[in-house]
Amino acid sequence: MWRVQIRRPVLDAIAAGTVTCAFRRWDRPRVRVGGSQRTQIGVLEFTSVDPVEASDLTLEDARAAGFADLAALQEAQRGDGQLYRVGLRLAGPDPRVALRAKRRLSQAERAEIDTRLARMDRSSPHGPWTAAVLQLIAENPGVRAPDLAARMGRETLPFKRDVRKLKELGLTESLEVGYRLSPRGRAYRRG
Repeated sequence: MWRVQIRRPVLDAIAAGTVTCAFRRWDRPRVRVGGSQRTQIGVLEFTSVDPVEASDLTLEDARAAGFADLAALQEAQRGDGQLYRVGLRLAGPDPRVALRAKRRLSQAERAEIDTRLARMDRSSPHGPWTAAVLQLIAENPGVRAPDLAARMGRETLPFKRDVRKLKELGLTESLEVGYRLSPRGRAYRRG
């Protein structure tokens, strides 16, 4: 999945409703209308994806994208590829936040997690990994991903992809540095 990179101050402005679009240069659209992306502030929805010419940009475009003036917007859009105006809005909170906050699991929830983790272990090219990674994170909260990966004898990027799979299940959460088990992850490990 392709992601639109958006800095935190711009995300905050989107949440406040003062930024409603972004401009990107691509060889083809990388997002679609109605698509979404999880961010630090919640889920963003892409409300439009329209090709535009840099010469047609206006002060209104600049302000909608969080720029002080038209010159700043135009300077930021130099480069190759077609320029696109991407409409954005905050669609709501990241559903993983509520999921990972759960401190108690029903038998059905636990069985579903067991099934999903077993499937991940079976399909992994490097063998079963889910229990080991959960234990490693539980024992080493806040430790950098490259250090955790090295402890398992793994490359950093594939390790981080695996941790993201656990995050999708609400079992882990990212910290400023490293990870920790979420309340749901701790409840799962307690059995």
